[in-house]
Amino acid sequence: MRPFSIFAINDFMCNHQYKNIVLPTAYLPPIEYFAYLVNADEIQIEIQETYPKQTYRNRCKILTANGTLSLSIPVTKIHGNKTRTKDIQISYMEDWQKNHWRAIESAYNASPFYMYFKDELQEFYKATYQSLAEFNFSLLKQLLNFIGYTKEITFTEEYTKETNEIIDLRSNFNPKKESSFICPKYFQVFEDKHGFQNNLSIIDLLFNEGPNTLNYLTEIQNPI
Repeated sequence: MRPFSIFAINDFMCNHQYKNIVLPTAYLPPIEYFAYLVNADEIQIEIQETYPKQTYRNRCKILTANGTLSLSIPVTKIHGNKTRTKDIQISYMEDWQKNHWRAIESAYNASPFYMYFKDELQEFYKATYQSLAEFNFSLLKQLLNFIGYTKEITFTEEYTKETNEIIDLRSNFNPKKESSFICPKYFQVFEDKHGFQNNLSIIDLLFNEGPNTLNYLTEIQNPI
């Protein structure tokens, strides 16, 4: 990744010359993540960093009948706390795939577009991936295919703390902190019970908005 200086994040969506970005890997990423991704010109995913815990790299948030639910993929750090993201392995000691899919199905089987996407998505909860980064990337490509978005995405080849002419978004998505990104409202199955829930996993938007998902994302301005 080229060395760089950080520009104001708000410039990202309104100034085309600053639309090269570096993102973390993420599991069923939040809507904010996709808003940046589909409006970027060049995209890299960071896999050379020392893997940080308790992030969207291995978890997501969905909306269920009981409120928001966090789903987390169990992982193994083969080199302890110094393990790079590219070397993080998925643990199958517990049947997380069955549990995650059951939760997704329960949350979204009544959504308008669940039936359109469920079969292909479910395949990811049957297959075995050793690498978290590989699983996330394969799933990301399928999600982008669902929304009709085509863009080359590359992985970082080395870790660089500072960058030049690239927007650094590697630390922008934190499930432990309230995001300043505000989603324009869209239909949510359980909104009547829990109110509109902001910045959930992209699948919440996809299952509820279907073919309008890409238009929704590309029309978002200044997400931070």
